[in-house]
Amino acid sequence: MNLKVVIEPSDEGGYTVYVPSLPGCISEGETKEETLKNIKEAIELYLEPVDDDLTVSENGEVTELAV
Repeated sequence: MNLKVVIEPSDEGGYTVYVPSLPGCISEGETKEETLKNIKEAIELYLEPVDDDLTVSENGEVTELAV
């Protein structure tokens, strides 16, 4: 999966990065390389399924889909 990220210089120094297609997925770093490493980790955590959040009606069905 490829996602576009936006990297911007931070007023405090370093960089801020966010993923427009994943609301609230944001990170920062001192260098661009560190910033990209940090946002990759943030994306992985953002997309990680949380079983506690899974609620399915009695007629519902859970399946997996690769993208």
